[in-house]
Amino acid sequence: MSSRGIREILKAVEAGSLSAEAALLKLKLEPFADINYAKVDGHRAVRQGISEVIYGAGKTPDQIIGIAEVMVKSGQETVLITRMNSDAAAVVGEAFPLRYSADCRIGIIGRIPEPDGRGDIVVATGGTTDIPVAEEAALTAEALGNRVSRLYDVGVSGIHRLLAHLEMIMSAQAIVAVAGMEGALASVVGGLADCPVIAVPTSVGYGAAFGGVAALLSMLNSCAAGVSVVNIDNGFGAGCLASMINHIGV
Repeated sequence: MSSRGIREILKAVEAGSLSAEAALLKLKLEPFADINYAKVDGHRAVRQGISEVIYGAGKTPDQIIGIAEVMVKSGQETVLITRMNSDAAAVVGEAFPLRYSADCRIGIIGRIPEPDGRGDIVVATGGTTDIPVAEEAALTAEALGNRVSRLYDVGVSGIHRLLAHLEMIMSAQAIVAVAGMEGALASVVGGLADCPVIAVPTSVGYGAAFGGVAALLSMLNSCAAGVSVVNIDNGFGAGCLASMINHIGV
C-alpha cells in the first residue's frame, strides 16, 4: 500500500467514517504486489510484526533485485535476503547498497534498525563449525531490531567454557543454542537459563549424526523445560522466533 492509501484510511478514521478496528483490518488485508514471478507481501509486518524476507536460494539475481525493488518502493527500510550465494550477491550489490556475509549467505539492503527489544538475545554455538548457522540467526535478529551477544565454541566437550559466561546466559531474554554432533548444548543451556531457549540442530557431525538428525532428535527429547526446536540449519527461523520473544510487551 502506498503512503497515499494509508493516509486516506487514517483520514477516514479521523473523520469518524471508519472505525479503528476496520482500518486495521483494511491494512491487514491489503493485497500483495504481483510481479509475475513473485507476489510480494508488503503488509506482512502489519500482520506478523516481521516484514517479508527474500529467500535467495533458487532465485536468479534479477528476481532478487525485482522483489527488493518492490519492497524498497513500498517503504521497507530493511530488506533481508537469506541463503544468497556470493555470485548473486555481487550482482545484487550493483543495484543496491548491500551488506553481505559470505559465511552465512545473508544479505541486507538498507539500514540495521536500532535495537528496540526488551533485552539481549544470546546466540551460542557448540563449536566453531556451527558459526555459519549461528550467524544467520544473529544477523536475522539484528535486522529485526535486537541486541545480540555472540557466545561461540562453548560446547559440552569443554563445559567450563560455557560456565564462564553464566551472567550473560542468565540475563538474556532469549537464547539461540546452535549445535551439531549430539546437540547437547541446548539441554545444558536450558538447565541454566530462565528464558526461552531456541535449539538449532546443525548438519555438523560424523556419519551417525545423519546430517543433523541426531542433534534434532536429542534437542526434541531434551529434559530441560522451556526448550523449543527449529529445523536443521534453520538459523533464520531461530532468529525470527527470538526476536518475537524479545519484543513481547514492547
